[in-house]
Amino acid sequence: MPRNTVIKTRLRNGLTVVLKSVHTAPVASFWVWYRVGSRHERTGRTGSSHWVEHMQFKGTAAFPADSVERAVSRVGGMWNAMTWIDWTAYFETMPAEQIDLALQLEADRMVNSRYTKKDVQSERTVIISERQGSENQPTFLLSEEVQAAAFRVHPYHHEVLGDQVDIETMTRADLYAHYRAHYVPNNAIVVAVGDFKTTPMLKRIRALFGAVPKRDDPGLFVRPEPNQRGERRVHLEGEGQTAYLQAAYHAPAATDPDFFPMIVLDSILAGASSFNLFGGGISNKTSRLYRALVLTELAAGFSGNLAATVDPYLYSITCAVRADSALQKVEAALDEEMDRAMATPPAEEELAKAKKQARAMFAYSAESVSNLGFWYGFAEILDEYTWFTTYLDRLDAVTAADVQRVAQLVLTAANRTVGHYIPNDG
Repeated sequence: MPRNTVIKTRLRNGLTVVLKSVHTAPVASFWVWYRVGSRHERTGRTGSSHWVEHMQFKGTAAFPADSVERAVSRVGGMWNAMTWIDWTAYFETMPAEQIDLALQLEADRMVNSRYTKKDVQSERTVIISERQGSENQPTFLLSEEVQAAAFRVHPYHHEVLGDQVDIETMTRADLYAHYRAHYVPNNAIVVAVGDFKTTPMLKRIRALFGAVPKRDDPGLFVRPEPNQRGERRVHLEGEGQTAYLQAAYHAPAATDPDFFPMIVLDSILAGASSFNLFGGGISNKTSRLYRALVLTELAAGFSGNLAATVDPYLYSITCAVRADSALQKVEAALDEEMDRAMATPPAEEELAKAKKQARAMFAYSAESVSNLGFWYGFAEILDEYTWFTTYLDRLDAVTAADVQRVAQLVLTAANRTVGHYIPNDG
């Protein structure tokens, strides 16, 4: 097979397999992605995808939890998992000659994970603590309220952690049913990147995963969000001394042609967002909002967040208001920049700089086999792995007119939800 080629195939049981040989170092990364996240959860079961992720580390008969941890650590490897709104992913990055352990482990826990009542109860305590710890952060509380207000119908409306009442009341049977429904080969993507030969790797994946029986496709709980008919607002009060402002605009899905102009617009306004959870950040000090909010001493800091998602999600700006400033002043300055983006296309020099920053963010997030394993699986969740491999070409094709057009579609007041957090101690 040609070098540097991505190999994609589908096993008879429906499992998607993506392989990419990279021989720069004797390391390999193995990923299993499941098309299940918080968007697939019904009321009463919110947080179940995240909780199932925790349970997957409780071990199987063949791979008790402690023994796997020791085995991976002993060879200098790492393993972890993550749950988000559209997906759940598991990975191991190890010396290439040891990567078969990852294949064995993931094939086994796709089917044989233990869900003992004792483990369920202990993780309930852990997740409630995680939830309560997040609630100590004003930005979490504000984002949760804004997200819930922005999505009245679509299941994007709740946090990945879930609502505490659901964490408190879900049973072992609820979690196990969620696991068995979604952790099936026809709902999964296997990705291997690193120092291996493609043909033996594919043969081994077929041997381990091909025997896992195909099951009924999980019923996806997705209710399209109707168009928003006017600005929505939420007002929170809580502990702390800092006020916060968040403005969240309904934004295109990752497969929408307008998504790449949105990437450039984000880079101009707030500095480029990273879509890879392993990717590092870059400074936003050259962005319009930094100049308008921070250099003017209205805000102590701010962040922008554009997410690549299966369905249309949110583009959000979050600002920490200075003690000697006011929420209303920060919001007025933010509105001025939004109006400017809608009224006038960016100059060619600014457009080129924004693209350069977005390319740099992309490059930083694709430097290692773990990064690449994330990207190939993530792109398959969104669409196809080619969403990743054609990323730069589509970014370069964005024009100034595209940026202004998308700004006019996204940045209107009627398309946003605004949240204010007022500190009790302020």
